[in-house]
Amino acid sequence: MGILRKITGIFNPWYTDPMPDRDLEFLFETGSLRNVQRGWRQHFGMDCANDLEHSFRVAMIALMLARKEGVKNEEKVLKMALIHDLAESRTADHDYISKVYVTADEERAAKDLFEGTILADLEREVLAEYEERQSLEAKIVKDADNLDVDIEMKEIADRGSKLPGKWAAFRKMVRDEKLYTESAKEMWNSLQGADPASWHLRANKWLKIPDAGK
Repeated sequence: MGILRKITGIFNPWYTDPMPDRDLEFLFETGSLRNVQRGWRQHFGMDCANDLEHSFRVAMIALMLARKEGVKNEEKVLKMALIHDLAESRTADHDYISKVYVTADEERAAKDLFEGTILADLEREVLAEYEERQSLEAKIVKDADNLDVDIEMKEIADRGSKLPGKWAAFRKMVRDEKLYTESAKEMWNSLQGADPASWHLRANKWLKIPDAGK
């Protein structure tokens, strides 16, 4: 009898299911991140990306920054980005107010989350490297994590929220004091004049298909 079954037998005597497949449990838990809302949703008072959506774009931003910074090991960057917030499936995401009062044990959460899975080495090696912020890859992923906030604030401002304007000074401070790479700072600068709608306005059928609507 495995340690998990012993534990569940002690605290849940009615539990009779067979020992679960930890890899499948991990995948179910990862999927549950779609239900974990970012802490700052309370302050926006409107819909914003959940943890799973945030992690996907962080991975794309990190890949771009890695190429701009000349990083060869893109695989490590992507692994790091994909798992950087997985522990929040157990701790939830805390905003800049709650972090003043609440300390989440994300190290323990990550260890328990990965334990017994085929991906356990990612927690011991890749995630640990990310948390140390010493390698260029780790710095890039943290920069991507911060930049995704600024990108989403642009999107939310486009939907009418005034809060991004009130946060402008804080985000400039993050740009100047928290971003590690020059590529991230340049992306932040470009973002200030960017239009969140330009990608679809410039790609719509009226411009791409001359005979559209005839």
